[in-house]
Amino acid sequence: MTRMVYCRKLKQELEGMAFAPFPGERGQELFNTVSKEAWMQWLRHQTMLINENRLSVLDPQAKAFLDEQLEKYLSGDDYERASGWTPEKPA
Repeated sequence: MTRMVYCRKLKQELEGMAFAPFPGERGQELFNTVSKEAWMQWLRHQTMLINENRLSVLDPQAKAFLDEQLEKYLSGDDYERASGWTPEKPA
């Protein structure tokens, strides 16, 4: 049976992730409030940020930047986008 969550990003009841994306309290909070679809969208966006800004995920400053962007992205705040990026138009 599919686990459903009310997604804080997409503002609707959707399929939840199969497991917490991080260990600990923060991972559990994301597991409970972010849908599988929104998490996959974030991972694609995060990949663009890493590539565009040439970030190393081992660098503490890069990790802090990505953590900040994750919260902004999921909360609907203004978050950083890759330069020149435009959203795909629905088919």
